[in-house]
Amino acid sequence: MIGLGTWACNVNTMFFSGEAKIRVFDDNGKYGFELEVPGVTVPDITIKKIEEDDDTINAVVQTSLLPDKDIDLCVTFDGDEFDGFVKIPFLGKVKFKDGHRVA
Repeated sequence: MIGLGTWACNVNTMFFSGEAKIRVFDDNGKYGFELEVPGVTVPDITIKKIEEDDDTINAVVQTSLLPDKDIDLCVTFDGDEFDGFVKIPFLGKVKFKDGHRVA
């Protein structure tokens, strides 16, 4: 498993602009995620598919906020830094800026 730990990055959308945090953890042999966005109630997230490619995680998830809509996620880790994006229906592609390990 790659990318385990707590990470932070800056995101800028029409609904939120600021620092978001995500904890990536081993959930009994599969990936687990906890997302924290200040001032935003994060909806339930279900992982449909997740693949590792060297230092990159590609995932397809769904959320209770957008039922039956796939959300694509791509994150590449490089030591204590990362970059990537999430592609959300109706919102578009949101890039992660200044991604770094917090813990």
